[in-house]
Amino acid sequence: MRHSYTKTVSLAAVALALSACSGMGGGSGPRETAYVARDVESLYSAAKGRLDRGDLRVAAALFDEVERQHPYSPWARRAQLMSAFAYYAGRSYNQAIQSATRFLSIHPGNRDAPYAYYLIGISYYEQISDVERDQAITRQALRALNEVVRRYPRSDYAADARLKIDLVNDHLAGKEMEVGRFYERTGQWLAAQLHFEKVVETYQTTSHTPEALYRLTETSLALGIPEEAQRYAAVLGANYPGNEWYEKAFELIEKHGPEVGLGG
Repeated sequence: MRHSYTKTVSLAAVALALSACSGMGGGSGPRETAYVARDVESLYSAAKGRLDRGDLRVAAALFDEVERQHPYSPWARRAQLMSAFAYYAGRSYNQAIQSATRFLSIHPGNRDAPYAYYLIGISYYEQISDVERDQAITRQALRALNEVVRRYPRSDYAADARLKIDLVNDHLAGKEMEVGRFYERTGQWLAAQLHFEKVVETYQTTSHTPEALYRLTETSLALGIPEEAQRYAAVLGANYPGNEWYEKAFELIEKHGPEVGLGG
């Protein structure tokens, strides 16, 4: 989901004191990342240099090499997280998630743990596809972002995660609406109603709630339960009195006669 509102790498980059970088530059990757025993400082410096130049794939491989060659060095801990960042910046999201997860499994109480959790969350988040596709990644993003908020509620990472959680919920609600509309178009009223009810019950703070209430008014009338239709329309009017979907619901109820009217 790389829209204008999705990329917050700057926050992460500042936290790790990284230089800005982009792209998956090539260069002499295979030669430079081939196993050659090197002291930890020169190896880490080579990795950081590649990162600063935007050679992200090579940088990630070199940071991984720091850990392999010097697993007990203090540099190894930093290299794990830098590797995860390099993979993320190069859009190798699964590898970024794996590296950050490995960092957390070895250093769960480290001061950079909040960033590692955040990196996992945004790596899932930026893989979110449109509502016409399966939303498994979207749900993983929601779980990971909620974990950031749960563990570190006062951090800058949590503040950004909350914004993304709102967008993820809106996206999931949009998927429920799409499926519900499909069932409604094909006359499968009860199936449609279940999806619209999920929006109202689970994603009630999203932008899709007014339409969901209108659709519930429609499906209730189609199912022959006008009292439920009246109730949904009344809830819509009470919470969204000037909304276009309430106007449509009011007209729909009026069309079905005074016995289903919304009253004064």
